Amino acid sequence: MGTLGSQVMCDNIPGLVNKQRQLCRQHPKVMQAIGAGMKDWISECQHQFRNHRWNCNTTARDHNLFGRLLLRSSREVAFMYAISSAGVVYTLARACSQGELDSCSCDPTKKGSSRDAKGSFDWGGCSDHVEHAMRFSQGFVDAKEKKERDARALMNLHNNRAGRKAVKRFMTLECKCHGVSGSCSVRTCWLAMADFRHTGDHLRKRYNGAVQVAVNQYGTGFTSAHTHFKRPSKNDLVYLEDSPDYCIRDYESGSLGTGGRLCNRTSRGVDGCEVMCCGRGYDTSRVSRTTKCECKFHWCCAVHCRDCHQQVDVHTCKGQT
Repeated sequence: MGTLGSQVMCDNIPGLVNKQRQLCRQHPKVMQAIGAGMKDWISECQHQFRNHRWNCNTTARDHNLFGRLLLRSSREVAFMYAISSAGVVYTLARACSQGELDSCSCDPTKKGSSRDAKGSFDWGGCSDHVEHAMRFSQGFVDAKEKKERDARALMNLHNNRAGRKAVKRFMTLECKCHGVSGSCSVRTCWLAMADFRHTGDHLRKRYNGAVQVAVNQYGTGFTSAHTHFKRPSKNDLVYLEDSPDYCIRDYESGSLGTGGRLCNRTSRGVDGCEVMCCGRGYDTSRVSRTTKCECKFHWCCAVHCRDCHQQVDVHTCKGQT
């Protein structure tokens, strides 16, 4: 993309501050990679909350994907900032390793020899350059919050950092053995990011244990909003205000409501019809589903299955009256 093209692209992204537009113009291919990776972290967010009243659904009617929900300083918004920050790191590090960007590649510090619990090994292959991705993510994603420096900005900065750290937490050492008959007398190893699901699962647990905070008297950090709560660590998610119940559609709070959502009639958990439908009741409809059944393996090498048709009951929450 040429200079003019990158300028047009960056000028048309709503909500960027000057430093973000500057980085966008300087690194248009990086921005394109991050944009393409957005669907991955949104998909992960929706997977983590698929059985909850708030299910990370996006809306097309506002300038941002999540509408007015982002105006709140809730636990759900804390998770979204963390997972999106993690998503930027993951997408950028992966693009670097796959040779998609001119500005980065594999981690250049992973060279020579090193040791682990199994003994010595030689660095080889392509180690994911997570440190570079974290630096760029911090410079780009945090730029808007560093300009504001109010309570909400401090919350966002904290959760952004927790998201970045979560990706690094699941780096694993992968090795290939060399030697006579695979004796592993010599190992070549590299550091690789784990599947993004590990990061999503970790941040979902942090969401469950998120800490409600208030800004300290100096405006530089947090204290717990409740005296019997722990002080948040750097790995915790933090939020400032309680969440809506997400039961009804409410434009002001950004709640899409649960009307029309699928629920589990026999579950007593958050996916059960009583909880999901907020006591409004549910509708039941019978639908036909086709699944593969009676599968048989034929030598060699095919699996033949029949199409089986099944009538199942589907339960959906009633809308608000």
